[in-house]
Amino acid sequence: MSEHQSELLGAYVLGVLDPPEHDTVQQHLHDCAACRREVGDLREMESALGEVPPEALIEGPPAGADLLLQRTLRSVRAQGDRRRYALVAAAAAVALLGGAVAGRASAPAETPPPPPVAAAGRTASATDDSTGAAMTIRVRDAAGWVRVNAAVTGVAPGQQCRLVVVARSGLRREAGSWLVSEAAATAGTTVDGAALVAPADVRSVVLETFAGQPLVTVPIGA
Repeated sequence: MSEHQSELLGAYVLGVLDPPEHDTVQQHLHDCAACRREVGDLREMESALGEVPPEALIEGPPAGADLLLQRTLRSVRAQGDRRRYALVAAAAAVALLGGAVAGRASAPAETPPPPPVAAAGRTASATDDSTGAAMTIRVRDAAGWVRVNAAVTGVAPGQQCRLVVVARSGLRREAGSWLVSEAAATAGTTVDGAALVAPADVRSVVLETFAGQPLVTVPIGA
């Protein structure tokens, strides 16, 4: 697989690659954080696909489809495998309808943070009495990196905040940043992000200001 040959990633997520192709993509993912993030996004698209019939796009990419969608469909279709083409077309349609993934951290929600979901991952909470900030963190393991969901309360409006994932070695990776609005200061904020830290190496997640002032630190157990 040549560097960032993204049209193969959709087929990889759907499990329709031939064994040699699958092994090639798997090896590339081991060394490429950008493609690992893209695979994570594609898996979310796949779960959103639901019951959309893949044959709906069997005649080719829709008018105005972006370059990646067209490349993906044409690459797979050229192999003459109608079933594989239909599957990849359906997955690509989700990306087209949902819009391109812009960044790896979603914008904060202006609604009260939901309780942590009982799902795969590690959950922990902490409150800092000196700053008044509180945070509940859920860390989900990925292939060599982690997804982070944070529910934050007790931060003043207008504050510029960021999430930092800290490794056991002391390495720090930013997982997301935002500006606290009036509504978020009152009701709380939820933020989704990601950081290139190996799951087993995560020691803590820190909420801090852009000036570097820690607001609250949540230790993450193994």
